[in-house]
Amino acid sequence: MIYESARAKINLTLDVIAKRTDGFHEVEMVMQTVDLCDYLTMTERDDEQIAVTTNAAFVPTDERNLAYKAALLLREATGVRKGALIDIDKRIPVAAGLAGGSADAAAALRGLNRLWNTRLSHDELAEIGARIGSDVPFCIYGGTAIARGRGEKIERLPSAPCYFVVLVKPAISVSTADIYGALRLDRIVEHPSARKMTEALSTRDLDRVVLAAGNVLEPITTEIHPEVARIKEQLLRMGAVFAQMSGSGPTVFGLTTREQKAKRIAMEFKTWIKEVYLCRTC
Repeated sequence: MIYESARAKINLTLDVIAKRTDGFHEVEMVMQTVDLCDYLTMTERDDEQIAVTTNAAFVPTDERNLAYKAALLLREATGVRKGALIDIDKRIPVAAGLAGGSADAAAALRGLNRLWNTRLSHDELAEIGARIGSDVPFCIYGGTAIARGRGEKIERLPSAPCYFVVLVKPAISVSTADIYGALRLDRIVEHPSARKMTEALSTRDLDRVVLAAGNVLEPITTEIHPEVARIKEQLLRMGAVFAQMSGSGPTVFGLTTREQKAKRIAMEFKTWIKEVYLCRTC
């Protein structure tokens, strides 16, 4: 039996550079894991079947599940003919801009690599993960990194400082494809710089991090869902040093260096929003 944690991520920067010929967008992002996790338990089966169970009734357990896809692709890449039961204790909100499904796929690849003794490196697992989704390679490594290409080209960075993070997800669903479809590259006012964010993180100065941050998808999502902008404004009013949407949304995160302030902000939000999470960068 193998256990793996699947950590959520936030985007400190998210820039879209160009539209690719394959239909995807060329991006450059500084991504950061936080300690909000799903937990996966993997057990070898006597047959060659892959089975997924989960505590979340709305999460598919068939071929649509990214952890299930990860198991199939790992077997295909290695020639292993073994089965596994993958149980997912779901804690990360779904369709939230936090890479929950991608984190599960990455955890499945890491865990099954050990369970089946396939002995692939993290780099090799990341190559497999890129076939599942753009965020999976980053989730293989975790920590702090720049992601380029579709998101699959990872440049690992020194660990970011420890910040307390309040994640607030409104009760709405956002389609990543719809948000990217509505994006007009010629209307992007300012492109956040991954290099400036890297330099800011190296100084451990949160004020510099704030100046370097940005997400070019945020104006698109907030135009469709104004409540995302309202949550961001409220986080700042409550004392977060910085607030920004993660990914294509709808989750907004607030950063602070003070745990008590983060706890107070989270408690206030919980009085009117169900999905509020207090965590840290890790």
